[in-house]
Amino acid sequence: MRHVIALDVGGTGMKAALAGADGELLHQARRPTGRARGPEAVVEGILDFAAELRAHGERHFGEPAAAAGVAVPGIVDPERGLAVYAANLGWRDVPLRDLLAARLGGVPVALGHDVRTGGLAEGRVGAGRGADRFLFVPLGTGIAGAIGIDGRVEAGAHGFAGEIGHVVVRPGGAPCPCGQRGCLERYASAAAVSEAWAAACGDPEADAADCAKAVLSGDPNAVRVWRTAVDALADGLVTALTLLDPRTLIIGGGLAEAGETLFTPLRDAVRRRVTFQKLPEIVPAALGDTAGCLGAGLLAWDLLTSTDRTEESA
Repeated sequence: MRHVIALDVGGTGMKAALAGADGELLHQARRPTGRARGPEAVVEGILDFAAELRAHGERHFGEPAAAAGVAVPGIVDPERGLAVYAANLGWRDVPLRDLLAARLGGVPVALGHDVRTGGLAEGRVGAGRGADRFLFVPLGTGIAGAIGIDGRVEAGAHGFAGEIGHVVVRPGGAPCPCGQRGCLERYASAAAVSEAWAAACGDPEADAADCAKAVLSGDPNAVRVWRTAVDALADGLVTALTLLDPRTLIIGGGLAEAGETLFTPLRDAVRRRVTFQKLPEIVPAALGDTAGCLGAGLLAWDLLTSTDRTEESA
């Protein structure tokens, strides 16, 4: 059975799959990145994991994988196949595409940015299926974005497109590690809500999920913290939709797990802020933590599709 390898590399763990042509995940596996052992060990772990997946496919499906796709965090240069920089993995300018291709016997390999790759999956087979223009915004430790256009995700001229978390929504506000002050992710990420709620309730272990539960119970401090986050998020999203005019706005990540505790006030806040803009459909992400693997598989199949077309036209 023809299949591809899909790898989603995170800061602490790796998710992987063998994916069929219809997007079905035929085999799934997970393992830690081993980042405590240093960046070289992380890279070697990725290569070993991919080789194990190739061997599994050969044993169980009668042939090795036809291609591979890998999604990684940080700054990525997909054209040159470089994992340029990832603070939480400690690497710089790793030629990951070529290293993987060599370990996998020369098959084509696609390298993608983790959020854009997850957004590709949400746009094609998840919550944005059928939308010609979408914006995927996961609310996690930080806030990033993936701009979807006609079934692909726009990376920008330098690979930085979609960094909505660093739109300044509170000028002169809280300092951000990026060097600016008042960035969206300092107010509306899951990490920011966790920090604000821990301070408000006096429990250093409290997190955003605890804050959402307290909002449901009517705790006034929780309501204040939540409203601050929702208002900042709405301001950032209205800036984005003014520039991009998406048909569908997909919200994912840890904060979206609060469900309508987030989506009802967020839709209201965005609606109050728009004037001439067209209001997009605002929906929760559908694929959860499989989005990265699914997207990496799509990148791999796209490589094969383009190769097949080239051969046909030759």
